[in-house]
Amino acid sequence: MSAAAPGITPVFVRLKLSLLRNGLRQSAGRRAAYIASVTVALLFAALQLLGLIALRGNEHATTVCVLLVALLALGWAVMPLFFPSGDETLDPTRLVMLPLRPRPLVRALLVASLVGIGPLFTLCLALGAAIALAHGAAATVVAVPAVALTVLVCVALARAVAAANIRLLTSRKGRDLAVLSGLVIAVGAQVVNFGAQKLGSSGLDTLDPAADVVRWIPPAAALGAVDSVGDGSYATATAQLALTVAALVALLALWQRSLTRLMTTPDGSTLAAAEPDKGTSRTSGALGALLPQGRTGTVMERSLRYVWRDPKTKAAWVTSLAIGLIVPLFNALQGTGSVYFACFAAGMLGILMYNQFGQDTSAFWMVAMTISSTRDAYVELRGRALALLLITLPYATLVTVLTTALLGAWHALPEVLGLSLALLGAMLATGAWSSTRFPYSIPQEGYKNVAPGQAGLAWISIFGGMVAAALLCAPVIALAIWLHASSSDAWTWLLLPVGALYGAAVTEAGSRLAAPRLARRLPEILAAVSKG
Repeated sequence: MSAAAPGITPVFVRLKLSLLRNGLRQSAGRRAAYIASVTVALLFAALQLLGLIALRGNEHATTVCVLLVALLALGWAVMPLFFPSGDETLDPTRLVMLPLRPRPLVRALLVASLVGIGPLFTLCLALGAAIALAHGAAATVVAVPAVALTVLVCVALARAVAAANIRLLTSRKGRDLAVLSGLVIAVGAQVVNFGAQKLGSSGLDTLDPAADVVRWIPPAAALGAVDSVGDGSYATATAQLALTVAALVALLALWQRSLTRLMTTPDGSTLAAAEPDKGTSRTSGALGALLPQGRTGTVMERSLRYVWRDPKTKAAWVTSLAIGLIVPLFNALQGTGSVYFACFAAGMLGILMYNQFGQDTSAFWMVAMTISSTRDAYVELRGRALALLLITLPYATLVTVLTTALLGAWHALPEVLGLSLALLGAMLATGAWSSTRFPYSIPQEGYKNVAPGQAGLAWISIFGGMVAAALLCAPVIALAIWLHASSSDAWTWLLLPVGALYGAAVTEAGSRLAAPRLARRLPEILAAVSKG
């Protein structure tokens, strides 16, 4: 067994190449997407490499390079949590039945993991950082192991995180972690934008204290060692390299321990599913007591349970809630925002009214069996709209209050809140209509939100509905413009009751207009949302 162990590594490298090759053979679309992603990644990596090389000799080169490597390592650490199905070779449970020892398996998987776009991109960034920081022959010599250690630590970090959490990530509950990816991306984009504006006004000097700390955290410590050697601090460089090596050894040990546990213990990720949920009946009773009686309350409760239990629906809600809060607040914090950005919150949640039946997928047939008249269809649409309003109304009010508070524009609160309510009502109305006119399926597996062949329907449903909602809001917007143009700012508070009543009226009208079509087109809608 020990004599055969060294031969595992080339086998796993060939296996990784075979997986890549066979994946590209599945379809021309997948092949084109892969080629396009490789091209974009290589182009970005080349530009990053040239940009870092151009930093050579700059006083802030160390700060930029060290922090970039630290951010890259953070990305390697969190990506397996958000996209566990993005790389089939990240799942070590596929190997548990093979007669392999953990130590040679770790070595083989580590080498095979170096094959791919991610490691190549990491290598380019680390190489560019090393060239920017290496001054002198000694620093150039140290840069070689520093680059290798940086790439190895990043890859080992991703593998260790994936192996330690793979049982959770491949379970039903674990897939809900992907819901956080939209939130992280939304928050991260705004944080980067906010930080870039601050750096543009204050300069990179403000990052120097953070870089002084990060340069002692692997794998950034390896590149910190290159800079230390260039400055003649050989003892500091030795300590930083030793720290990076120790981190790599610790990650490999953690990885090996996780593999050993996976190979020797049964899968207990579904044990909790077998236990009775003692709180389900109590929660159902408490929620039902707060909702109206009859079909309306039943529809509302079903819609709210979808928000909590269905991963795709939950992902859409989390992303909309995050972006709707972040955009107005971050713009207000930057001092460049407008109080009218608060309407963004109502708009983001209003989009969730579109394609209501696609969220049910093939389970919509159970809903369709209960609709036998236009009245039933109307109550179904009204219940879904009320469930959305139950969350959207307090949320939009909170975002509006926070935005006006940050900007110190309390006088505009009634006006903006009234516009938000009118916009929300218009989107609920057009959402009910487009859900019956342009339904499409939402695949439950993977990260696609539209079934193949239905992308056109999705674009028409969402963007066509948004244009219609904007036109529906025109009377309230025109009233707001007229009040400001006529110097009647003291009467802008009237927009709050006007917007609330107008929003309620168009929501009711939209549900009533869409109800006959829903009752007539049930078979067509069921066929459309059951595809994929």
